[in-house]
Amino acid sequence: MITGSCLCGAVTFRVGQSLETSDACHCVQCRKWTGHYLASVEVKRANLTVEGDEALRWFHSSAKVRRGFCGRCGSSLFFDPLDTVKHDWLGVSLGAIDGASGTTLQRHIFVAEKGDYYELTDGLPCNAH
Repeated sequence: MITGSCLCGAVTFRVGQSLETSDACHCVQCRKWTGHYLASVEVKRANLTVEGDEALRWFHSSAKVRRGFCGRCGSSLFFDPLDTVKHDWLGVSLGAIDGASGTTLQRHIFVAEKGDYYELTDGLPCNAH
């Protein structure tokens, strides 16, 4: 069982699956939301248990996506594509996981929007969008 939480511990979660599909998103929205870029992993909705609903807040960053964060400490936690027919998963912030995640980044996405203050030199595939 993989566990995680926000910085203050008001929102906690458990993941009942191995973590596989991970990426780093460099889009402008993810950069503004996290302060750098979002490293996240896809978790099937049925395999994610969240506690601390009273502190969990959602921001609808577009008509297609909402982003979950702690309303107390501000930690970026979840990326939720609202079309649950096409997407049976949520993105979980890798930085919020307690201990080892058991996964590594597989690709960079939206690199056409990445910040100019860093370079991508890890050799992973880079998708412009």
